[in-house]
Amino acid sequence: MTYSAAENRYDNAQFRRSGRSGLTLPEFSLGLWQNFGDNRNFETQREIILRAFDLGITHFDLANRYGPPFRAAEKVFGRVLGSDLGQYRDEIVIASKAGNPIGASPYLAGGGRKTLLDSIDITLRDLGVDHVDIFYSHSPDLDTPLEETIGALASIVAQGKAHYIGISNYTAERAHDAAIIAEKLGTPLLVHQSRYSIFDRTVERSGHLDTAAQDGTGVVAYSPLAQGLLTDKYLQGTVPADSRAADSAFLNADDISDVYLARAAALNTIAQARGQSLPQLALQWVLRRPEVTTALIGASSTAQLEHNLAATTFADLDDAELAAVDEHGVHGTVLRPKK
Repeated sequence: MTYSAAENRYDNAQFRRSGRSGLTLPEFSLGLWQNFGDNRNFETQREIILRAFDLGITHFDLANRYGPPFRAAEKVFGRVLGSDLGQYRDEIVIASKAGNPIGASPYLAGGGRKTLLDSIDITLRDLGVDHVDIFYSHSPDLDTPLEETIGALASIVAQGKAHYIGISNYTAERAHDAAIIAEKLGTPLLVHQSRYSIFDRTVERSGHLDTAAQDGTGVVAYSPLAQGLLTDKYLQGTVPADSRAADSAFLNADDISDVYLARAAALNTIAQARGQSLPQLALQWVLRRPEVTTALIGASSTAQLEHNLAATTFADLDDAELAAVDEHGVHGTVLRPKK
């Protein structure tokens, strides 16, 4: 069946400008970090991607590391582009990243020029496109001069293989240095992608949000639901067999502690008093900050996607509710390795 996007796809979509750039991104973007790869049914993955676009999500976040196996998520998205979304390419923002290890070779990791320039070519081939919209340095490489990493990203833009550049998981100080270098090269830093949730407020405590605002860099918040800890999945103290705590390197059953359960239950009570779910509260909380351009959400089904996108239909959190969230949403509650 030939796909035709919903005509009303932009009716309820909200967009935010990314820093001081000319690009706007939807408040919610679809991240293909998990749930997209060879271990899941392709038609389910396709259905989620197309439903996201029908609901006004125009920004799709990828990386060569996403799968399993590595590169699989990009191939999945490329397949959907080829069969369905390619006709809407001018309405879609494709973001990808390189630098996190994807193999034993020293050239398959890091922020070196060879790694990044070779990686973009492979990504374009896997996606079946001639450019991506945003290309990131996935993680800081402290053994490579920052000038080389940012210079490589700027070269990718100069070659027409990306429109904008971004960084991910950098400290506030290194992000500021990257922004200065990028500005001098004439390719301003568009976005800094960082983990941010009620349970992980590192970007607030480190000055990252302030630095991004100063440098004119948008913030892309990933893991706003703290790997599912800010959902109702674990509120009963059990670990479902299909949950991330059961089979993920980023969460395990030991994380479902009494301390976590008490805090999550209290946050759930706040959400229920507002007539919403815990994940809807958590997503709305992340978006309260004007420095945040977009929040990345994953989805294992279209129903989950639709439920989470309803987060912004509720009234803004008032001062009393924000104070209550601060009381129970303690920073450092189950901090796991970054992606």
